[in-house]
Amino acid sequence: MKFLFAFVLLVFIPAAVAQDLKGSRPNIILFMTDDQGMGDLSCLGNPLLKTPNLDRFYKVSTRFTEFHVSPTCAPTRSALLSGRHEFRNGVTHTIKERERMALSTTTFPQLLQKAGYGTGIFGKWHLGDEDAYQPYNRGFSEVFIHGAGGIGQSYPGSCADFPPNRENRYFDCHVLQNDTIVKTKGFCTDVFFHGALGWIKAQREANKSHFAYISTNAPHGPMIAPESYKKRFLDLGYDGSTAGRYGMIENIDDNFGKLMEKLDEWEAWDDTLVIFMTDNGQAGRNARRFGERTPLFTAGFKTGKGSPYEGGTHVPAFWRWKGVLGEGVDIPALTAHIDLFNTFSELCGADIPGDIQKIDGRSMLTLLKDPKAPWKDRLLYTHKGRWEKGADPNLSKFKSCAVRSQRWRFVNNKELYDLAVDPYEMTNVIEKYPQVVAEFRKAYDQWWEETLPLMVNEEVPFAPHQPQTVRYEKQLKDKGIPDWEVPTL
Repeated sequence: MKFLFAFVLLVFIPAAVAQDLKGSRPNIILFMTDDQGMGDLSCLGNPLLKTPNLDRFYKVSTRFTEFHVSPTCAPTRSALLSGRHEFRNGVTHTIKERERMALSTTTFPQLLQKAGYGTGIFGKWHLGDEDAYQPYNRGFSEVFIHGAGGIGQSYPGSCADFPPNRENRYFDCHVLQNDTIVKTKGFCTDVFFHGALGWIKAQREANKSHFAYISTNAPHGPMIAPESYKKRFLDLGYDGSTAGRYGMIENIDDNFGKLMEKLDEWEAWDDTLVIFMTDNGQAGRNARRFGERTPLFTAGFKTGKGSPYEGGTHVPAFWRWKGVLGEGVDIPALTAHIDLFNTFSELCGADIPGDIQKIDGRSMLTLLKDPKAPWKDRLLYTHKGRWEKGADPNLSKFKSCAVRSQRWRFVNNKELYDLAVDPYEMTNVIEKYPQVVAEFRKAYDQWWEETLPLMVNEEVPFAPHQPQTVRYEKQLKDKGIPDWEVPTL
């Protein structure tokens, strides 16, 4: 009887997935790390890292195995929140005023707020440091972030973090909590998770539907981790940078484990969709061990962050909603960050107005209901951007760009890869498939022409001041910088 009962469960759990998910209003926790790639998890083959909590989560998740993002930080965040390609939000760089998400863009957290959700962001924003661009003006009711694109960063123009963070990076950081800068204690990832968990707990106690966006700066450089996390890798002979990066990843895993423990304690898995993903491909690809150069595990990809190839945009995407989504299920349909806008809006019963930006993404609900559901082929467009400030974008039209369909990847207007048989892009078959190339070139030309007028930040001059520096100095003078009130968990 025990065997029969287990068999019946295995048969009927997938049927539960077929329930109508639209308007089901789960709580959503979206956890996205920075610069962590497919090769940076032990469940995906890394022989050196130990990520037992993410490995456990992987085993009980629905996994989108062909999930894509943008090749760098701010672009992915812009596309994710807006449902359209980052260039169409004016985000063509990570600095130089070109990381600012156009004010004409509506974000899905704005729609979730209107649908009655609490919305919180914890960690990295990176879509504009000026007041109008800050997350509290873009749909987030709770804000707990560092400035710029990384803790302690400072660039010409407006993109800069709070001044004290430039001296003591990653530890005891100054963080913007809603309208007040506070000083935290401890390692940054620990702090951001603790802040998120405290807020989630308060939302649950208030019986408030909620969306939590936990967006860590780790494992972005500089490669800094607590000594206890670096020690194992240093003892193995690895250089300090690699030890710091891998230490950050194992610290991330421990914090994710704490999140899972709290969801267990709060009995929250049944009403909460939890997603793990990363913002671009792997940043760390080589190391030095005992002084000798050695490659790091990359899950087979030949490139990483900033690349138009698969390694630049193909990232992990693990989704768990206990009792609703299948466990250990792989979905190979071509999906992307731009699909979260419609997916979350539909799940949460949020209306999408007809007068907002044109959405490039799709709803993934059909795949969540049935992982084998028909999914029409599509084209995804990738461009690294980052041309010089003031330069004509047309001069970079075919530099670091790609068009991706389910089967093909067309790179830099001169390489074609048949991913069905060559997933790691070892053989350029452009001469064998001229019709495919012609179709992709035509589609890309049309996409570029439609997108060019929407690159609204290209002519924006450098701001005369750094907003977060001005904010910090004013608050320091007027009322000082208080310590963060650590929530009780």
